[in-house]
Amino acid sequence: MSLKNFMVLALSVSLAIGVALAGGCVRDETATIEDITPQEAFTLIQNNQNNPDFVIIDVRTPAEFAEEHIKNATNIDFYSEAFRDMLNNLDKNKTYLIYCRSGGRSGSALNIMAELNFEEVYNILGGINQWKTEELPTTK
Repeated sequence: MSLKNFMVLALSVSLAIGVALAGGCVRDETATIEDITPQEAFTLIQNNQNNPDFVIIDVRTPAEFAEEHIKNATNIDFYSEAFRDMLNNLDKNKTYLIYCRSGGRSGSALNIMAELNFEEVYNILGGINQWKTEELPTTK
């Protein structure tokens, strides 16, 4: 075997091993984890009104949630010590729409949900503040 052939073989084997090892670290490419505008979120809600596999999660505090929230939202407090565990116990195959006050907490929650291998999660850019600025409906 020539040195050139040996080097090509060694490089090919190294590349194959690298790809195999990296495979466990890469998020599923079929997953949809993204930020959307309030108007896109409103349309998503309208299109999923009778879908039991569509869940809206408000990650603000219970007090913030009690003041007003998006209709049919479930409150999971981002500041709770059990927040990550509560997310991890959710059905990862459902579709989730998440939001907070201005987008910071829900942006972090979006990253956590990606790490936990959720299939489809949308975060409302600007949170409920931007939602209300665009005069979209809330409830108490």
